[in-house]
Amino acid sequence: MVKRNPHMAKLSGGYLFPEIARRKKALLEKNPSAKVISLGIGDTTLPLTPYICSALLDAAKKLGTKEGYSGYGDEQGMTALREKIAKVLYHGSADSDEVFISDGAKPDLGRMQILFGADATLAVQDPSYPVYVDGSVIVGATGPYNQKKQQYASIIYMRCTPKNRFFPDLAAQPRTDLIYFCSPNNPTGAVATKQQLKKLVDFAKQNRSIIIFDAAYAEYIEEKGLPKSIYEIPGAKEVAIEVNSFSKTIGFTGVRLGWCVVPKQLVYEDGSSVHKDWNRITTTIFNGASNLVQRGGLAALDAEGLTEMKQTVDYYKENARIIKTALDALGFETYGGRNAPYIWVRIKGKKSWDAWSELLEQKHIVTTPGAGFGPGGEGFLRFSSFGRREDVLLAVERLKRDKL
Repeated sequence: MVKRNPHMAKLSGGYLFPEIARRKKALLEKNPSAKVISLGIGDTTLPLTPYICSALLDAAKKLGTKEGYSGYGDEQGMTALREKIAKVLYHGSADSDEVFISDGAKPDLGRMQILFGADATLAVQDPSYPVYVDGSVIVGATGPYNQKKQQYASIIYMRCTPKNRFFPDLAAQPRTDLIYFCSPNNPTGAVATKQQLKKLVDFAKQNRSIIIFDAAYAEYIEEKGLPKSIYEIPGAKEVAIEVNSFSKTIGFTGVRLGWCVVPKQLVYEDGSSVHKDWNRITTTIFNGASNLVQRGGLAALDAEGLTEMKQTVDYYKENARIIKTALDALGFETYGGRNAPYIWVRIKGKKSWDAWSELLEQKHIVTTPGAGFGPGGEGFLRFSSFGRREDVLLAVERLKRDKL
């Protein structure tokens, strides 16, 4: 018999979001008439916008003609899309050949863990998006398990709390090879300032570490002066990879399109190029994003597409405002909800999963338990603003009836 990958056994329970879906399904089996409102998983609900949808339809029609058909494309992505992302979103702070088009931020994060391998040590914000840790565990980047701390030696949790404004005390952090950092943060909704990111870049330089900067929610930043890209910080291209996505800005969660920027200045300890290795990983185990979908990405960066993108983002930001305002009025301690699509809510005196279950069973509202994002998430719930407006308003009315 074939032996199981031993690292799979190290994963704690099931992946967070399928577990939420399983419990929601169990409730509906018991109570089929329940109208369950999802303010949990960060899946978008608005339909694709007209200009972007038209571009996808046009691309599909062309694939049905001899002249318009295309087979394999460049694994790194269409040159035109790489150039447009560099120009429109990075304003020249990234070169087009440093931009790699993909099927989304999450798959890119997984491929990066293959890139750096099992010997890499890593630091993650606590709380943070589960794939940073789970993907690293799968490839074996764990080290020995510390029973007392209940964590692996190679994975350092950088505690981010309201007390430190969700930015870790870097002076107290040991050196790691990789530093995963997300801003606007999933799940807390916190956005790092330029001063904070400068500290992070300086820390990475001093320790010869590489930052993997997740900017998937950058377009939700509305406050002037808050950075949308790590490359707004001088010197960041020497120490940082940036990952981003079209999922939460134009509704491509199911369509799948993202990108990452791997600067040519980024090198390993021996001076060899990370950019060249990433190009090799991409061309070896990835056949490139859909030709059709990339046409949608090009349209999204036209003037008309950018207008539609802003309308979509504004819709979800208004949802976030409605949810946060209601929770604040009910006396909850809330964070995020501005410059981010998530509201991070402290539930005093209750475990995250207990509060989550109570909301589901009593009010038929699905959120996300904070404990699923790491030890620092215990005692919190994450509310997502990616629902339909009518559902958000109904959920708010249910919350007002009886306080948790």
